[in-house]
Amino acid sequence: MSPETTAPRSLAEALRARDDASLTALLRSRPDLITPVPTDLTQLATRAGTRASVVRALERLDRFALQTAEALAVAPEPAAYGELLGLLAGDDADPAVTAAFPHALGTLREQALVWGPDDRLRLVRTARELLAPSPQHPSPTGLGPTVAEATTGMSPGRIQEIVAAAGLATTHDAVSAVASLSGLFADRRRMSALLDEAPAEAVEVLSRLVWGPPYGQVTAEPAAHLRWLIARGLLLPTAPGTVVLPREVALHLRAGRAHRVTEPVAPAVEAATTHRPQVVDAAAAGQAYTTLATVEELLKDWHEGGPPVLRAGGLSVRDLKRTAVALDVSEPVAAFWVELAHAAGLVASDGEADERYAATPAYDEWLELPAAERWARLASAWLAATRTAGLVGGRDAKDRTLSALGPNLDRSAAPEVRHRVLALLGTLPEGSSPDPDSLLARLYWERPPRGARTPADDLRTRLARWTLSEAELLGVTGRGALSAQGRALVGLPPSAAAPEAEGSGPGAKLPAHKRRHPADRAAAGAVPRSPAEQAAAAERAARLVAPLLPEPLDHVLLQADLTAVAPGPLQRPLADTLGVLADVESKGGATVYRFTPGSVRRALDAGRSASDLHAFLAAHSRTPVPQPLAYLIDDVARRHGHLRIGAASAYVRCDDDAMLSEILADKRSQGFRLRRLAPTVLAAQADPAALLEGLRSMGFAPAAESAEGDVLITRAHAHRTPPRTAPEPVPDGPPVPDATLLGAAVRAIRAGDLASTAPRKDDPAGDGPATGELPRTSSAETLATMQAAVLTGEALWIGYVNAEGSASQRVIAPIRVEGGFVTAYDHTADEVRTYPLHRVTGVAELDDQP
Repeated sequence: MSPETTAPRSLAEALRARDDASLTALLRSRPDLITPVPTDLTQLATRAGTRASVVRALERLDRFALQTAEALAVAPEPAAYGELLGLLAGDDADPAVTAAFPHALGTLREQALVWGPDDRLRLVRTARELLAPSPQHPSPTGLGPTVAEATTGMSPGRIQEIVAAAGLATTHDAVSAVASLSGLFADRRRMSALLDEAPAEAVEVLSRLVWGPPYGQVTAEPAAHLRWLIARGLLLPTAPGTVVLPREVALHLRAGRAHRVTEPVAPAVEAATTHRPQVVDAAAAGQAYTTLATVEELLKDWHEGGPPVLRAGGLSVRDLKRTAVALDVSEPVAAFWVELAHAAGLVASDGEADERYAATPAYDEWLELPAAERWARLASAWLAATRTAGLVGGRDAKDRTLSALGPNLDRSAAPEVRHRVLALLGTLPEGSSPDPDSLLARLYWERPPRGARTPADDLRTRLARWTLSEAELLGVTGRGALSAQGRALVGLPPSAAAPEAEGSGPGAKLPAHKRRHPADRAAAGAVPRSPAEQAAAAERAARLVAPLLPEPLDHVLLQADLTAVAPGPLQRPLADTLGVLADVESKGGATVYRFTPGSVRRALDAGRSASDLHAFLAAHSRTPVPQPLAYLIDDVARRHGHLRIGAASAYVRCDDDAMLSEILADKRSQGFRLRRLAPTVLAAQADPAALLEGLRSMGFAPAAESAEGDVLITRAHAHRTPPRTAPEPVPDGPPVPDATLLGAAVRAIRAGDLASTAPRKDDPAGDGPATGELPRTSSAETLATMQAAVLTGEALWIGYVNAEGSASQRVIAPIRVEGGFVTAYDHTADEVRTYPLHRVTGVAELDDQP
């Protein structure tokens, strides 16, 4: 039997010849094909050829696989294996291309973009339309139309003139003349001889067009060297004043190559600097501690309610600047911290009428976790988030500014790029930081932007740059190198360098589903994983970073200059109390707090007494309490509450009438319009809060009191949002199906295909039913055939319409027929089901022979 008779006639037939493992690999690599599950292989093939699905598949090819598809788009259809290889390897048969070609072709076949045997390779029609050259959409190869395409519509007489000028014998028809001319241009020896006769200026013209674009302009009276080219068909007219270089001529001048530069091998990621792994891990852990401190400081700044929400959503530019000043970072970095807290579910809008941002209840739960677990939760949220802080400050499609926490910051490719960047860092020796240019070149090779010829500043490139800087800020990397905790977080094995996946090098022929080790999926760019796998990875990362984080301290060092030095992170109760009693003067490895009259008064306002403060400092200081600090506390406490302010509009009362006289005499109090009501009471035309702050600014230490005369204790009011969930990542297309779903889908497709193609006894041709055609029999005939099948155990082909009116074809083996129902084993669903007989459109017996 000849190859022509055994070769599949369509993509559906090619898919029908695949085994289950190959179909599973197809559905895994192109998950859009499984949503919803196709009813049979014909529908699967139709869906695989739709424009949206093909575009998505092409966008996920690596550089060489895409070049292979582009070469097949300009090859004759169908093309032989050797012809396609020649377009990529050239006349000199580049050994690197020859070695990598089987794997690239296998990838295209696996993803159902190419089908047919090696001697009759075909590109899916939609992919050919997208990649083949046309005047409106030039081919990425830079090639133009073939001689046959360029001469379409040309008069037969003109074609015979070109054939004669090229030194060929004229023919009786245009078709054979075009074939003769194409044969000349494709023959290396004869074509070289023809070009040896060309004027030097003509060769120069051809060299300018050879790598594209292949179109050029000519005048109504072209020069002699142009007339020489046009007369022999080396340039063919396509429109008045426009000529094109035929594809066969360009391929001869290119030595058979479809691409100027063929890239069969992925560029290596090069190391820029190398550090000891212990130094990298320690540096990353130090930055992880800074991450926790920064997020806590951000939420402490928003403790009583953060900035308002813009009408269009997000933070205003002014509020972002204020947050950056409070955190002592740049605005882009402040936007990253804000978005990180939001992605982790720690910050959200409160939903009130005067909507503001605030901490969520999850923040209080997060604070109670160990430091390593808190960091792992932040890092995991960053790794999976589609919100992209690097876009803040840019413009959207409507030229509106993109704001932090605002809409339109989701980029579905972000998680995949982050995983891939970190996975590539994991391929370097431990402690090595990458050369950014080599890393970006590798990412471009793995997923080249459509239409781009060089690693341009596209979205994926920007995402990769942001990933490098954000990973360093977060402590996933240290000194630019991937840390041990970062390796665990992304799911890489803990070896010094991730080994190359088996079969991933040049010349590999194994399909992808057999090629990659499970632990290397992240290194291959696939975004892991199930929630359980993500939680396990975060737990491993937390275990690795925990010993490297500094232990919280229970003491400070008090100094005589009214400062306290915290030589490391403080335990939470100590840090909270000290934050009320003193002001932070400087941060870093050691935090410096300064005691001032205002900070001591703040502690007294919060309900602490002087004796409480003395006892607190004595208990938590490794040095004696300096005398100046003790005097400061006693002096502020002695004056604290001596004056009492309440509501009249407001009043001031004091047992010392001399002090009230001093206040009345002070010019700074004139704005309060004070007057004496009694020797110990002054009335004011100002609200109590303004009077309280005003007298404090004058150097007094008043205390507010309630209507009952009790001193009011002022503590910071913690504002929290209602329970909020973290923002859901925006999926980049359908999710990758798990093994269970893939297995069930393959079984359903196989069974549906069996139902639609199984030969029937009443089908003499044995071709099976037409696609979509349901069997039609009378109710009596249907019942009789079902009952007979119960006795014989034969399988039947039925048409069935469900309650929603959807029609389908099924292959069943009836078990019992009674009460208007048939119970049967459904080969399509791979289970026993019961069907109402009135919904069966008809029945047919299957042929005994396969």
